Amino acid sequence: VQLQASGGGLVQAGGSLRLSCAASGRTSSSYAMGWFRQAPGKEREFVTSIGWSGRSTYYAASAKGRFTISRDNAKNTVYLQMNSLRPEDTAVYYCAAGGNSDTSYYTASRLGSWDYWGQGTQVTVSS
Repeated sequence: VQLQASGGGLVQAGGSLRLSCAASGRTSSSYAMGWFRQAPGKEREFVTSIGWSGRSTYYAASAKGRFTISRDNAKNTVYLQMNSLRPEDTAVYYCAAGGNSDTSYYTASRLGSWDYWGQGTQVTVSS
């Protein structure tokens, strides 16, 4: 499975961005999809995930109420709508895919649970 993330950019605090992650390859629509982020000097951290059907989602506390993950399996694309952005949301955002990566919040939040990674897209939020 190949993943291509896009949609990052520079936005002012309080603004919005929508990230996209296009998946290609074998049975990509049957995978759970997730978003992680990595700020400079920090470890990569979990943001959110969505099951293959779109019915199950998990969110990190920092994302709840502001970010929304969704997917369109017909387009093999997962989206991350980010609202009310804060300077601390500045990071490179990575999408990930995995066959059994979202069986629980604990599983979804672990880097090692995911099989495939995209190249990342930079999000910068100015104050």
